[in-house]
Amino acid sequence: MEGIRFAFLCREKPEPTGKKVAVIGAGPAGLAATGYLVCQGHEVHVYDKLPEPGGLMLFGIPEFRIPIYRVREGYKELEKVYNVKFFTRTKVCFGNPKESGDEFVERRIEFEEILKNYDAVLIATGTWNAYVPTIPGSDLEGVYPALEYLFRIKSAKLGHMDWSEVPPVEGRKVLVVGAGHSAVDAALESINLGAEKVYMSYRRTIREAPAGAYEINLLQQRGVKWLERTMPVRIIGENGRVRAVELVKTELSEPDETGRRRPIPIEGSNFQIEVDYMVCAVGQMPTPPFSKEMGIALDRKGRIVVDSRHMTSREGVFAAGDVVLGPSKVGRAVKDGLYAAESIHLWLMGR
Repeated sequence: MEGIRFAFLCREKPEPTGKKVAVIGAGPAGLAATGYLVCQGHEVHVYDKLPEPGGLMLFGIPEFRIPIYRVREGYKELEKVYNVKFFTRTKVCFGNPKESGDEFVERRIEFEEILKNYDAVLIATGTWNAYVPTIPGSDLEGVYPALEYLFRIKSAKLGHMDWSEVPPVEGRKVLVVGAGHSAVDAALESINLGAEKVYMSYRRTIREAPAGAYEINLLQQRGVKWLERTMPVRIIGENGRVRAVELVKTELSEPDETGRRRPIPIEGSNFQIEVDYMVCAVGQMPTPPFSKEMGIALDRKGRIVVDSRHMTSREGVFAAGDVVLGPSKVGRAVKDGLYAAESIHLWLMGR
């Protein structure tokens, strides 16, 4: 993605409207919405638990996809030119949800306190909880969700975390489970950090890989061992940490009503590979800033439910990005944030 500029809709600062908006989450949706809102003359305060704005654009996605300096240029323009106030290392929450990135939090604010102090609120907190397969050995040292793995690497590159807190994969063997962009990024970062061998296990074929066959083929050219139609069933440990992973081969069922083919384990096809780390890139869950009932509806996947205006079931509270969509690409989150910001502006102006 070439260029991240969030204050791109106005050539000069507009007259103030006197309205204040809180944006919770400084990722792509939150920053895009902030850029639109300040261009309409609203005062915007952005709250984020990380040490600097950018969300997963900075703290999860490798720099070859989104250059660090581009993201920093974008949010610094919002801050210096449009007087956006960023409250970093600050987590807005109700209850005590635990998520990746919480180690940077220095201050917590109750969600209700935010609601009392602003004319409108946008929730753009993304998907900061990651799945790990519930198989024997998943609690061993050396098993990481891809989000946590990439987050630690990127935090060290940004200077916010010591490299001693990053999994030392140099000269080691790494198994990445999954075939989406997070899986691809985890495999590439492992190679770049000097891993001796990187495996990639996917329960379907390269044709169904969410990242696409092109990305997977590039990985194989870099030396990644592609284990098609396989899935882990057991993680084998020694002295409390990963020593090997047992996988089973799969076959695909006939297509269901949606056209999807379900992977079915093949009895007796189990095999083991010796690895030092297992990185699980099999999905992330939305992380709204509350873990208890707040009068804001969630669907069965934990996503915030919004209407056509991006308003939640609570008046004046809007939501956008992955906390509504589920895990998505940056461009889609940016677009969703812009649509939500437009709705917020119209609502604030009584239109």
